[in-house]
Amino acid sequence: MDKQLDYDSVTNVLFQGSVNADAAEVHGIMCGMLSGGMSLTDRKWQAVLADTTNEGEAFPQLVSFKLEQLFTQTIEQLLEGEFSLQMMLPDDQAPINDRGAALINWVQGFLLGFGLHQQNLDQCSADVKEAIQDFSDISRMEEPMDADEESERALNEVVEYVKISSLLCFSELGRSLLDDQQEKPSVH
Repeated sequence: MDKQLDYDSVTNVLFQGSVNADAAEVHGIMCGMLSGGMSLTDRKWQAVLADTTNEGEAFPQLVSFKLEQLFTQTIEQLLEGEFSLQMMLPDDQAPINDRGAALINWVQGFLLGFGLHQQNLDQCSADVKEAIQDFSDISRMEEPMDADEESERALNEVVEYVKISSLLCFSELGRSLLDDQQEKPSVH
């Protein structure tokens, strides 16, 4: 993919298609499903997104195309690991409370997507259990933030924590392309 998608372009397409979610929530759901163990080649993800964000209606073609691009970009970033995941959040010029609200939407989406594919945390590491509990706490934050340096720093720290925790969940529970190839019977 030549150009990385951004929050505004994806949110605008969703809005034009009358989808009841922003790019942060949709991306969070995708990351949650993949981090919870959904197969990378599972094609049912759009139907799940339509159920959760579009009242079960199929997406308009433009929305569907943009979501396919976002899904592909997300898989590439998750498989790359390290710090390559770019969360769909407004850029740093957006008001801090808009960025905070988008982060909450992303985390709520992640929890939804994760829960669809991972209901049993018993086998998970203590780090993953802690991350999911922290995400639950973050998803309930409501306090408006001041537009000052301390709040900026705090928000950036939470964003980085969420990103690293998401990658941790994916590295522990996510699937690889090899996993997907092994499930398919080979035809000779």
